[in-house]
Parts: sequence; structure tokens; C-alpha cells
Amino acid sequence: MRLRAAGRTDTGVHATGQVAHVDVPADALPNAYPRAPRAGEPEFLPLVRRLGRFLPADVRVIDIARAPTGFDARFSALRRHYVYRLSTAPYGVEPQLARYVTAWPRDLDVDAMATASRDLLGLNDFAAFCRQRENATTIRDLQRLDWSRDGDRVTAHVTADAFCWSMVRSLVGALLAVGEHRRPVSWCRDLLSATDRSSDFAAAPAQGLTLVGVDYPPDDQLAARILITRDLRTPD
Repeated sequence: MRLRAAGRTDTGVHATGQVAHVDVPADALPNAYPRAPRAGEPEFLPLVRRLGRFLPADVRVIDIARAPTGFDARFSALRRHYVYRLSTAPYGVEPQLARYVTAWPRDLDVDAMATASRDLLGLNDFAAFCRQRENATTIRDLQRLDWSRDGDRVTAHVTADAFCWSMVRSLVGALLAVGEHRRPVSWCRDLLSATDRSSDFAAAPAQGLTLVGVDYPPDDQLAARILITRDLRTPD
């Protein structure tokens, strides 16, 4: 059996909203149960509990359900949602949050970053922000990229139909250069004309990034969505 996830994250990136599927033969299901579910209990609750005892401490299966016919965790997805968290506090990040928040040693102009982000929205070729993979497209529909500040905490919300390798961290890294006034606001828009990964900025550190959600269409639209996702896109 092979497990397929909605998205593959870089080493050090977190996920609170990951979705995965696995095809399990019907006759194998009874062997996976420590006991039959009690009356009124969710069908796979005993298996969720059992996995909680066997998985490493930093991995948990939150819920298990039977997938509708034709469901594919990766190719059925409509969009993925990520959050990137930074702290500009002079002391860095509180110890209990250090694994999930990136300490940033310089102040950031969040308004400039938000303005530059708007230029990146829509269907574009994000080659400048992606590590290249053979026969893989870098055209993506970036649906949300906005920033907020709460005291020393700076947060980015990023949503797209899909992301190529290191794309979110690269977008954040480029926008941090704008936020530090090392690059003008128009610079990110100009990067969209590049055909290769840009070396003018570094990807943001992995630990600040979290996959927080994946959206899927109604069950009767799953097959059509898979065809759209698998189609190799070209710029308009």
C-alpha cells in the first residue's frame, strides 16, 4: 500500500492540515482494528487511537474516513493554504514557539510587503521562485498572499491551487528583501518575467512555514478536478 499526500513539504516545514489517502483492501480492514467500534462511535476511532500509540511523537493522524470514489489527496485538491510566521522581537522567539516561528533580526515594512504581494496574485509563471524539476510546470494560480502584524509577530497567509518546490519559502524570502528596503516594491513583479530560479534572494527558513489546510470540490466533481490538475498548463 502506498500513502499519497496532498502536498510534499520541505524538511523542517510543518503541517496541521495535511490530507492523505491510501487504498486499503476491504478484507484487510478487520486486521487493522484493535477492537470493533462501539455503538455511536466513529467508524475508525479505534484505528486513530492505535496509530497514536505507534507513530512518533511529532506525527499524529487526527481523523480517518472512507474516501469517495475517485478521490486523490493530491490531484483532487482545489487549493492549499499555508501560513508563514516571523518574529521581529529583539529577543527572538519564545522557546515554546521557536520550532514554528522564524526569528527575524531586522524590522520589516509590512505595508511594502503587502503592496509587492498584490503584484504576484493570479495565474503566473513562478519560475523565479521555484526549484526546477524536470518536466514540471512552474505555472501556478496564486490566490492569496497577504501580511499582518500583531506587535512583533508578522504573519503571511498564502493560498494557491498548487505550489512548486520551495515556492512559498521563496515568495516569503523575496518579500522580506522588500520589507527590509533592500529591494523596491516593483522588484517582485519584475521577477515574474524570469525563466529560471532567481539567485537574487534566499528562501525563508523552513521552520516558520505550516501547511494549514487543503480544499476539495464536491464528490461529483472529483474526476473532473483530477483531469484539470494533471493537465500541463501554459501561460495565457
